Amino acid sequence: MNASILITGGAGYIGSHMVLAAASAGFTPVILDDFSTGHMDAITQGVAVSGNIADRALLRSILAEHSPACIMHFAAKSLVAESVEKPELYWKNNVEDAAILMEAAAEAKIPFIFSSTAAVYGMPEYTPMDEAHPTAPINPYGETKLAAERKLEEYRLSHGLNYGILRYFNAAGAAPGGVIGERHEPETHLIPLAIRAAMHGTEMKIFGDDYDTQDGTCLRDYIHVLDLCDAHLRLYNYIQTLRPSQPASERIFNLGTGTGFSVREVIETTAKITGKTIHAITHPRRAGDPPALVANGSRAKNILGWKPKHSDLATIIEDAFRFHQNERIS
Repeated sequence: MNASILITGGAGYIGSHMVLAAASAGFTPVILDDFSTGHMDAITQGVAVSGNIADRALLRSILAEHSPACIMHFAAKSLVAESVEKPELYWKNNVEDAAILMEAAAEAKIPFIFSSTAAVYGMPEYTPMDEAHPTAPINPYGETKLAAERKLEEYRLSHGLNYGILRYFNAAGAAPGGVIGERHEPETHLIPLAIRAAMHGTEMKIFGDDYDTQDGTCLRDYIHVLDLCDAHLRLYNYIQTLRPSQPASERIFNLGTGTGFSVREVIETTAKITGKTIHAITHPRRAGDPPALVANGSRAKNILGWKPKHSDLATIIEDAFRFHQNERIS
């Protein structure tokens, strides 16, 4: 019987792609999702359980029945604007509820891989940003993800929990074939917004065109969701080699390409790939938008042997566009 991996939030965007990647790697995915934002039809493999990560009895039952080799945790709230409006929701879900899942992992001695974010860094003091960059989040979303990272270290010190952390920059793209992809409501990510604007002829907003970048618009580092999933599997193998005494600094990895693309570049590439005109209108800057967020991902490459294979901008947009075309047809 194949070893299983418990994937929380496995009906969401990144989690559903992780389900496919885990199955392709020979694992049996066990998905735990409360379907508050995830989609049942995004689950194409494995065993799905409807429930919340804060349900201790349910967690014990799942761990006893499936004995997962690892827990990969994607079940987090992740909208920056919502986190500002409802910080209590983010502290409960991203920290308090996540700590219950960590506690269950520690008690069962199951390795834990945490889906984190570049939002823990806040405004960049230098770029590309490496793992040693100061952490100073500027919104409750980033604050709660950093608090959850610290909880993991507490459980390592108190219970010997074996864990690893991946800090994503900008996840994007979709599985080839367009079966699953990115569909948030509301959608806040640039690439799906640009694709929707192209497909539906709606206005595309550019927030600020006077930044200190090559064309005045913000630069971001985009990483294909398939490359993110590959990094999780590599991190799983890596943490098997770690001793309990090895600290957080040896367990954290940035995921990015080291190359930034501007908002205008993304819009222009999307227009070219879709064959549609995108009506982009410049609006004032949004508060808290850094000019550039670019990752130094050399640590993941050197230690995990990770190399992003799908993360050129054209491939990301082509795969995402294929998903949105299929979604429209269906």
